[in-house]
Amino acid sequence: MRPMGDDPTFADVRAAAERIAPYVHRTPVATCASINRMAGCSLHFKCEHVQKVGAFKARGATNAVFSLSDEEADRGVCTHSSGNHAAALARAAGLRGIPAHIVMPSSAPPVKKAAVAGYGALITECEPTLEAREATLAEVQRRTGATFVHPYDDPRVIAGQGTAALELLGDVPNLDGVLAPVGGGGLASGTVLAVTAFAPGVEVWGAEPAGADDAFRSLRDGRRYPSVAPTTIADGLLTSLSDRTFRILRGGLAGILTVDDEAIVRAMRLLWERAKLLVEPSSAVPLAAVLADPSRFAGRRVGVILSGGNVDLDRLPW
Repeated sequence: MRPMGDDPTFADVRAAAERIAPYVHRTPVATCASINRMAGCSLHFKCEHVQKVGAFKARGATNAVFSLSDEEADRGVCTHSSGNHAAALARAAGLRGIPAHIVMPSSAPPVKKAAVAGYGALITECEPTLEAREATLAEVQRRTGATFVHPYDDPRVIAGQGTAALELLGDVPNLDGVLAPVGGGGLASGTVLAVTAFAPGVEVWGAEPAGADDAFRSLRDGRRYPSVAPTTIADGLLTSLSDRTFRILRGGLAGILTVDDEAIVRAMRLLWERAKLLVEPSSAVPLAAVLADPSRFAGRRVGVILSGGNVDLDRLPW
């Protein structure tokens, strides 16, 4: 893996695929005839909701941890997260037998804290503000010398996330397009790297909630906007692009499609009821985008990355 300041390449995605193969699932690709009829195209769902830790995040975190030198690994890894990245990094560190220091806001759901602790991570709580999270992480780093693994602004993580699209392309030939949800842009960036190199004629589209459309506006205007007070049920897509992910997406996406929460919930329910794919709201955003504009993909073969399945079953949106 090249220095941290450099953007990852397709060669890094290839290397990541070999590196993480013993530790993650090669997830299946599912189809659903009834959803295809509604969409007017042939959809191929890459099922990352059945990945380790229930999300694609396992790929990037595992690649980052197993890319470390032995000297770096001995000092452990750290991050601040209350979601899937925290669990993914904790699991990967446990597999390598190294410490994982996770800074989590005090407001994080107890079930998420329990999951991270269950993988053997050392949790440090902080106030539920970004400033507190960053300050606490800086103190953990100073005390431990652990390597910070960012949830998406890290070339090792992006390369790992790109392995999902690489597998999809290997399993389903002759796709016309691939859709991925966009939050911080790690998954979408990895998808761009994999698709544009492995299948250069295939379009890559991002999908984003209308209530958190900072990436759509950033690519439209050619300048990066932060995500300010986003409001959407797709709580995995609230973060802003980094300079790195903005640069990669700007160079490789055909565009970003936005959909409202009503459409997201409708798509999520379709995936549950018709395809029996129990995804979280963020995963349903790409399908919602296809259904909202069927003429764009009519008659085409389209890959859709279902990013995760960590749903609070006591708070379903219907």
